[in-house]
Amino acid sequence: MGIKQTLVVIGNGMVGQHFLASFVTGSGKDEYEIVTFCEEPRPAYDRVHLSEFFSGKTAEDLSLVDSNFFEQHNITIHIGDKAAKICRASKTVVSEKGITIRYDKLVLATGSFPFVPPVPGHDRAHCLVYRTIEDLIAIRESAKTGKVGVVVGGGLLGLEAAKALTDLGLQTHVVEFAPRLMTVQLDEAGGAMLRRKIENLGVTVHTGKNTSLISDGEQCINKMCFADGDELETDIVLFSAGIRPRDDIARDCNLEVGSRGGIIINDQCQTADPDIYAIGECALWNNMIYGLVAPGYAMARTVVANLAGKVASFTGADMSTKLKLMGVDVASIGDAHAKTQGALVYTYQNGEHDIYKRLVVSTDKKQLLGAVLVGDASAYSTLLQYCLTGIELPEHPDSLILPSRSNESVGLGPDALPMSAQICSCYDVTKDVICQAIGAGFRTLSTLSSETNAATGCGGCATLLKSVLNSELLKLGVEVNTDICEHFAYTRQDLFTLRLLHEPRKNPIKMR
Repeated sequence: MGIKQTLVVIGNGMVGQHFLASFVTGSGKDEYEIVTFCEEPRPAYDRVHLSEFFSGKTAEDLSLVDSNFFEQHNITIHIGDKAAKICRASKTVVSEKGITIRYDKLVLATGSFPFVPPVPGHDRAHCLVYRTIEDLIAIRESAKTGKVGVVVGGGLLGLEAAKALTDLGLQTHVVEFAPRLMTVQLDEAGGAMLRRKIENLGVTVHTGKNTSLISDGEQCINKMCFADGDELETDIVLFSAGIRPRDDIARDCNLEVGSRGGIIINDQCQTADPDIYAIGECALWNNMIYGLVAPGYAMARTVVANLAGKVASFTGADMSTKLKLMGVDVASIGDAHAKTQGALVYTYQNGEHDIYKRLVVSTDKKQLLGAVLVGDASAYSTLLQYCLTGIELPEHPDSLILPSRSNESVGLGPDALPMSAQICSCYDVTKDVICQAIGAGFRTLSTLSSETNAATGCGGCATLLKSVLNSELLKLGVEVNTDICEHFAYTRQDLFTLRLLHEPRKNPIKMR
């Protein structure tokens, strides 16, 4: 074997680690010595489930890296050392601790940083951000002496941060500049429903608020002053008002960046320098920064393939999302705001149960363009597949969101999905890959997930994965396990029956 080239990866966040994990299992791994720089004091961890740190999970629980991963794959990692400079002429990377590494290929996975509005007082004591485990440790310490907390930002991360403050026992407020919560994902009615549900949980929401000053409070440590003259006293101010790409190291070596930030890349994820790639939240593709992990993973896989001599392109990514915010199910799919010309909109609202659903369909009612779900996201997997695969909608599209009036399901069964259907967007796992794994003997949800990686990222595809598994097992003549989970050998019907048998009736039936 000839002399190996050197591959340097700057950044060991979720996307950087996914790149490494994919690269060492690919065909190009034997051609490179790999070096990576990790600015934080620990290797990659799960930022998607970061709020679980306040529910008892440790940094080790959130880790995405096996203890011997770097040693096993002969990867040199510099923990707690930030890559400070790139010299393209000499093809070297210099770290803050003075380490200099020459590279043949360089991957930038520097991620993003929280946007903090530059208002006077933004850097006062107990004004914090919500991004890293160190940030969460600082928040927890501040909460020990505080009673009131305010989150600046009513988007996905802002509402997760609000849950963190409520978990810490703080009286919690959310301040949002826009007229509603989650403006990117939800329409006006969906945002209103989400607000009502969150306020019912004890969180006060303030929309249309422009913070102009943070100063000394009278009853609390800090006081927020708004442009409309209102004031809000708080001990902790937690900024979660969006992200900005970390592109400073690229700017300093004269790589091309966007006017609003982000390292410009082509379809192969190459920067203006063909030996330097950028992936994840630091990368600007087609004038867009992707703030979700799945597109970053797709970029990482694109670079892995190209470094192995294959032809691969990043062609964009679906930004649909499903999550539970403070216990409230929320989902957004495709063109949720009905911007497509001629789009038709169906809505269903149940005020009693705080449920809101919205479908956006094509003029001919055959294609699903988008959807919004608040309070009940059980139809997410079905609607997402309609949207992604282009499968023709039923004759009455609104049947997909209206309560069923019969025992017949109007949902899209797993058998209707083509083999090319993407089951897991985080790891780009198709139905075909799932079915092959089931045929090879991986016939429980846990073993199937372990083999294919499906449902091991954000977990949003677990329901669909289980549905495909059950369908395939029935075809194979294998008994389907309907237990609630592998650790609890009872079905939902079993629990219902046991409750009837063992719980005393308030109004027992009298026998005649």
